[in-house]
Amino acid sequence: SEGRNPDDIGKGCFVDIGTDQTSLHNIDDCGYTPVGYTFAEAKELLNANKLRFMAEVRATLRRHVAAVNRLSARGMYFFDYGNAFLKEAAEANADVFIPKNLSENAAANTEPQTAQNTKFRYPSYVEDIMGPMCFDYGFGPFRWVCTSGLKADLDKTDHIAADILRGILEAEDTPADIHNQLTDNLLWIETADRNIPIVGSKARILYADADGRIQIAAAFNAAIRRGDISAPIVLGRDHHDVSGTDSPFRETANIHDGSRFTADMAVQNFVGDAMRGATWVSLHNGGGVGWGEVINGGFGLVLDGSDDAERRLRSMLFWDVNNGIARRSWARNTGARLAIERAMSANPDLTVTLPNLVDEAILKNLAF
Repeated sequence: SEGRNPDDIGKGCFVDIGTDQTSLHNIDDCGYTPVGYTFAEAKELLNANKLRFMAEVRATLRRHVAAVNRLSARGMYFFDYGNAFLKEAAEANADVFIPKNLSENAAANTEPQTAQNTKFRYPSYVEDIMGPMCFDYGFGPFRWVCTSGLKADLDKTDHIAADILRGILEAEDTPADIHNQLTDNLLWIETADRNIPIVGSKARILYADADGRIQIAAAFNAAIRRGDISAPIVLGRDHHDVSGTDSPFRETANIHDGSRFTADMAVQNFVGDAMRGATWVSLHNGGGVGWGEVINGGFGLVLDGSDDAERRLRSMLFWDVNNGIARRSWARNTGARLAIERAMSANPDLTVTLPNLVDEAILKNLAF
């Protein structure tokens, strides 16, 4: 679209859905190439004149946002993936904020608009999709690696995981709210072998909640004990999960009680996982949204078929998921409240304070 007026973009066509996953968390090192430059030319400009490079990037971001706004005005649903597109567009003074209503609070609106004091025009996809559909219910990317390096062991884990998910789906006490998540992931794992190329490690990933992760891990451990799986399995998860990451523009974007701008959850996961038996833990910055914008707490847990591994997996995986469920429930997220109530029902030792729900009409009519 080089040289075209943003007003002309999209004329004659209708776009149903749009997003942006450009690496804008790496904005100052060619994560985003300015319009009118090849990638090689942009690298050359960056090395020769970084100030001009950044000026070109920000001008392109303003142009980019103008096109998105025009397409959205025609009915396109646009969401931000979370790789800092809206944040960097805001820094470039692009038109990404919902205009403030000065009549509501004139004093508060004298400060410049920022991501912290106002709302973007477009949601993070965690706000509209991943949060309410998956994270609030405890579903997130659960991973395992077969240390034997044998395809036969990976095949056995696929069958075990599918059997567990099928059993949970068919159980009478499984809430209808999570049937779709279970059905999707059952199809995923049943077809993984023919749909997903294996490169390097014999590893797999699927979305599961705390109950699913614990049951799958326990079944793996039992299979290792029996010798059905020939060597230990290492469990892990992605940082893009229920609890392990505090990232106000992505993973915690749908936590609307103000706590999304803290790093409490990731730190609590890091410490809690260590205390509850993780083989190793990590606490680190960065991870897809930019340095200084996210804190991640990660873990690895080795299953060797032992009773000790059984104890560790049940304690640690329960904490690793439900820590985030509690946080999301406190923010009054409907799915998270259901999930934490279910967790407390299954484990009498767990007590989590539930939020008090207030009629919004009452709050709006209060006089202070």
